[in-house]
Amino acid sequence: MGQTFDPVTLEILWRRLISIVDEADSSVSRTAFSSLLRDAHDYTCMFTDSRGRELAQGTFATPGQSGAMALGIKRLVERIPRESHKDGDVYITNDPWALAGHLNDVCVMSPIFYQDRLAAFTACVFHHSDIGGRVSSDNHDVFEDGLFIPLVKLYDGGVVNEAVLEMIRWNVRTPEEVTGDIRSQIAANHVCSQKIRQMLAEYGMESLDALADEIIGRTEKSMRAAIAKVPEGVYRAEGIVEQMEGKGDIVIKAAVDVRGSDIHVDLEGSSPQVDWGGNVVYNFTYAYVFMAIKSIFDPDIPNNDGCAAPIHLAAPEGSVVNCRFPAAVAARMQIGHFVTEIIYRALAGAVPTRVIAGSGGTPATMNVFYGRRKDGKPWHSVIIRGGGMGASAADDGNYVYIFPANGANTPVEIFESDTPLIVERRELLPDSGGAGRTKGGLGRRVVFRIPDDAYAPLPPVKLGIQSGRYRYPPEGLFGGLAGGRARFLVNGEQGNPYGLTQLKPGDVVTMDAAGGGGYGPAHEREPERVREDVENGYVSIEAARERYGVVIDPGTLALDLPATEALRARIISGGKAER
Repeated sequence: MGQTFDPVTLEILWRRLISIVDEADSSVSRTAFSSLLRDAHDYTCMFTDSRGRELAQGTFATPGQSGAMALGIKRLVERIPRESHKDGDVYITNDPWALAGHLNDVCVMSPIFYQDRLAAFTACVFHHSDIGGRVSSDNHDVFEDGLFIPLVKLYDGGVVNEAVLEMIRWNVRTPEEVTGDIRSQIAANHVCSQKIRQMLAEYGMESLDALADEIIGRTEKSMRAAIAKVPEGVYRAEGIVEQMEGKGDIVIKAAVDVRGSDIHVDLEGSSPQVDWGGNVVYNFTYAYVFMAIKSIFDPDIPNNDGCAAPIHLAAPEGSVVNCRFPAAVAARMQIGHFVTEIIYRALAGAVPTRVIAGSGGTPATMNVFYGRRKDGKPWHSVIIRGGGMGASAADDGNYVYIFPANGANTPVEIFESDTPLIVERRELLPDSGGAGRTKGGLGRRVVFRIPDDAYAPLPPVKLGIQSGRYRYPPEGLFGGLAGGRARFLVNGEQGNPYGLTQLKPGDVVTMDAAGGGGYGPAHEREPERVREDVENGYVSIEAARERYGVVIDPGTLALDLPATEALRARIISGGKAER
């Protein structure tokens, strides 16, 4: 303790810590059983100092998990007497209120010992495809959501607790996959432990605590310096999130108070918790408040406990953004993902060039499929897909992007290999990006079929959907237009996107993801950029004229600049685009 580090050594060690977590992270892609982990990257690895303060996380961490873990791991460490830890201990829990907000996010945590002393902790949260329960957004309490694992030892001094594993096996549909993914978590923690011990030995360090003091202190100073540049004041916004059919809309209100180098976010006035799975626990809400503020003010510095020090959150208990046990929480992303967007909207007036418009990947679309194959063997798969990202002051929104959750779209080939279903189409949706000076990203369409031939699964095929944007499209900013809405069709007819759908062989399902909102007035977009969008199939000739005031020759796709200038002059003066 009390060890100091010169700037060069500090930078080397800091980068090494991140590389260690990334190595653990990459081990998951080689050892995980489910495609949700291997391909969609719905997991986060991190480690802390011996006091539970986050020190490093994977470069491709998922914000909802990593931000919640930064709070949750610290509290778990505080709950367990320091002297009770042994080398070889492994803890497991999926308590939504302790960590990442729903039962599918299972945490495995291990103390790291060096020279018989507690030196650090390593932990990872994986989104397990299967945690049992009723796989639907319209559950009424957490008991319907699946298996609840309190904080228990999975390994005690290196000896496995078979009773815990057996309990898990008998409460899930695909036990080999679930227990295989848990072993992948243990392997990731083992990588972290081994590499950290190696680093401590090389540099003659007893623990990570002194290094953590340096890194966390410098990070906090950097974060505070960035916040202090913003004019003090209270910045407000609110957003509406759709509920299931027949239920009133949810309102999330945010007051963002910038005081010197601190930011206080108050969500007072947000709707009470609901009787379906969209409820959000405090940790998950904090994670997406943190995501917004960190990405605005200091996006480049690596995440650790110092980033969070200036950020303070008040969320009324019993509200949809701080629900009480035993609320249903399986679909918490359907509401929680909107928190980042609402913080952006609140701060848009203060830092207009650092925010983006609404995104069609908010919330991400999660589809849970399960059933039985012809031979009676159960199958289960979860895929995540994004929509169009919101535009920024400088750039068009990315296409088919999962934001703010930072997952990856599951490849068609993986989906078809994991399930008996057939993907017939996967394509971008022209005109779905909100028009603006910078254009919102395009949404996407996926069409899949339940085969009715020799490979047909046994009916029914069950589909649980967690998604949104069916009624309210992603909003534009500063005069930008909204993106296109999402759609869910079964055999060409409107389906129920808010619960559990029963499908049979021969059914065809169409899922359209929303496009991102535009930024700035559409008639200020460079005409040549609009022409290129038309040429690439992103914008139709009709939308170029109606939304952007740009005239394109339908035969040659050439830009008619005089006609465009005349049309835009009419639009600016209050007229309409005439055919």
